[in-house]
Amino acid sequence: MLISAPLTTIEPLGAPLVGTMRVPGDKSISHRSVLFAAMAEGTSHLRGVLDSADVRSSLGAVEALGAQVDLQKQPDGSLAGTVTGWGQAGPRQPEAPLDCGNSGTTTRLLMGLLAPWDVEATLVGDDSLSRRPMGRITGPLAQMGASFSPQDRTTLPLTLRGTTGLAPLRYEMPVASAQLKTAILLAGIFARGTTWVREPAPSRDHTELLLPGFGVEVERPGDCQAQVSGPQSLHACDVDVPGDPSSAAFPACAAVLRPGSRITLENVSLNGGRIGFLQVLKAMNAQVSWEQTGTCGHEVIGRVHAAYSSDLQAATVEPCSIAGMVDEIPVLALVASHARGVTRFCGAGELRVKETDRFQAVIDGLAVLGVCAWGEGDDLCIEGQPGQAPAQGLVFDSLDDHRLAMTWSLVGLTGTSPVQVARFDAIRISYPTFLEDIRSLAS
Repeated sequence: MLISAPLTTIEPLGAPLVGTMRVPGDKSISHRSVLFAAMAEGTSHLRGVLDSADVRSSLGAVEALGAQVDLQKQPDGSLAGTVTGWGQAGPRQPEAPLDCGNSGTTTRLLMGLLAPWDVEATLVGDDSLSRRPMGRITGPLAQMGASFSPQDRTTLPLTLRGTTGLAPLRYEMPVASAQLKTAILLAGIFARGTTWVREPAPSRDHTELLLPGFGVEVERPGDCQAQVSGPQSLHACDVDVPGDPSSAAFPACAAVLRPGSRITLENVSLNGGRIGFLQVLKAMNAQVSWEQTGTCGHEVIGRVHAAYSSDLQAATVEPCSIAGMVDEIPVLALVASHARGVTRFCGAGELRVKETDRFQAVIDGLAVLGVCAWGEGDDLCIEGQPGQAPAQGLVFDSLDDHRLAMTWSLVGLTGTSPVQVARFDAIRISYPTFLEDIRSLAS
């Protein structure tokens, strides 16, 4: 494989992974706590906020829109402090385009946040974000009264013009997407009437769990449904952000793959929509378990235990579960390459519109390992080859995707030969201290 991008060499761990650690704060909840605090009247106190490039994009955007942000780096690497929101005055007109970096969450949630106000804002992002589809967000928000230009564009850059006369909406979502659901609900908070959404399958419900703390009533009248009745207002709230289960998936899978390993991950969100990866690992006969130890606001938190698993078996993941593990499928696919039989992720087409085309990237990356993986429509299939030692001198390309960067690094970390990963610094998007944390368990 000929790759011109910078390469990072990932050396094998010198010992099994043993011990206890905490992963960084949940990225989804960090984004929402920052954005909701910016919308609120008063000063919110936030703790455990993930310090990553994606969350920094949200912080920069709300500051440009008039929120006062005072979050400081803590000894554990998280951010803590205050955000004073614009409240009933609304966001101010930004003086320059809002740079969303690589963050689809920042972009899509900002669209819903800005739609009910008389402001005009241009949203821009990096090359990767500028290729990601935004039409699924702009369509329903335009039905509510917001406008977007150029009208025929479905990717960034886009200019949004909000309106204080936003209309409520009843919307059957074409895909299960927490970002789409949240954007519509945030707009609906300020519309006069009831805004209702229904998804074809469950997605993350952090928005529904977090908004009541900010004083917004969110009803859930049925399965995969949520609604808000407006207009309402947000008030300040204190938020403790739990550990990110998507980040926890990588040390957990590393422990499953590295002989002799046994680890515990503390203070992880065990939200029912976020632990699908653990259920898949369990179905693959991996030695994993989890237990609730408390709550953080309305979020369940607890411990995740993972240990080396020598007899992994293939599993089938149904389409209704995909939305809850779209970020973990790459690393689960790597685990599946060590399992007996063919693992199938059914209805995994959403992987094609993430930071990169993860669907094809997983197939290509596993091919570097000599593992047969293929697509059948929207089904991703991996034929495991347990016991096969990977060749030496392997080179993987993260394609600037943080989940792929961490996935391919596990080949080197849990194997016997170094590998090289192009554009490994993409991990800054969600887990900047990933290597240090993994290696601390093997010291």
